Amino acid sequence: MRDEDGEIREKRSDTFIGTIEKEYGVDFGVRADMKLGNFLDREGYDSLKQALRDIE
Repeated sequence: MRDEDGEIREKRSDTFIGTIEKEYGVDFGVRADMKLGNFLDREGYDSLKQALRDIE
């Protein structure tokens, strides 16, 4: 989700990637039950915003 000014809301690190993929209509190419924090660490991203920018 985005807040009123269009910025991506901060997500908790224990949010499942599948939830984020469904919410933003993207595919990160990993298991849906992977947690966001693990994904960001594994892929070297500092934030969800950065990861979404690379995917889109």
